[in-house]
Amino acid sequence: MPNGRCLCGAVQYETSAAFIYAGNCHCSQCRQASGAAFNSFAGVPLDALRVTAGEEQLSSYAKGRDSVLRFCKVCGSNLFSIKPEAGVAHIRMGTLTEEPGIAPKAHLFVGSKAPWQDITDDLPQFQEHAPRVR
Repeated sequence: MPNGRCLCGAVQYETSAAFIYAGNCHCSQCRQASGAAFNSFAGVPLDALRVTAGEEQLSSYAKGRDSVLRFCKVCGSNLFSIKPEAGVAHIRMGTLTEEPGIAPKAHLFVGSKAPWQDITDDLPQFQEHAPRVR
């Protein structure tokens, strides 16, 4: 299963399950946290994520009651967000060290995307969240 790490290598993680979805989030909070036009993320069940090194180097920021960002306090890499109510973790795909087995399937929160960002692919676009697939 996919593994990942921060830029300096102080924090490393692994997943014990395949990713269940992936997307590109264009919301203002993801843009601010990543410093990029959007955040590519992949969802995995929360109990499948395990920090294998550097737990003491992880810091947290509660973005809201349903989302906690986890990042390396040494290099600042934004590694993943925890969604406790949904029981998932959103792994920042740029921190993966191997093939994730999935690619983003949609653009989310395009209603608040950066005004200078043009989306040029054919993936579905949603003004906010994508509808739940049942």
